[in-house]
Amino acid sequence: MPLAICMRRALTLPLGAMVMACSLACQAIPPADNSSARDKIAFDLSLLDENGLYGPPDGKRSLDYEFCIPTGDAYAQAVGAIDPSAQFFPQSQGRIGCGEGQVLAIGNTHQADHEDILIELANLDYIDRIQPVDWE
Repeated sequence: MPLAICMRRALTLPLGAMVMACSLACQAIPPADNSSARDKIAFDLSLLDENGLYGPPDGKRSLDYEFCIPTGDAYAQAVGAIDPSAQFFPQSQGRIGCGEGQVLAIGNTHQADHEDILIELANLDYIDRIQPVDWE
């Protein structure tokens, strides 16, 4: 919370309460816990090289991943702003099993900052799991 807003709110409190309110309310927000985000990603990110590819040197390939988001343009726009590779398939459940009120999203690791993108997606409260696409 910006200090000016904190101070404005605190002016209506007695001095002791004002000091306590400012010290508690003006705390910096702790960084996101990436360990819980990584738990949502159902594949080993360490298998991907700097280009988002995996496999033997003579057979590198990218990894497609799928996840569900709530229905609505705001969600699709937010995900698209994080992951430019994301494509949306409202008529499909995917293997991940998107339910009613959800849209299937598919992305790809062959892009700059693929690991940061996946972590940022996994940090979204409305994404429960990100798993590899099993193309058949």
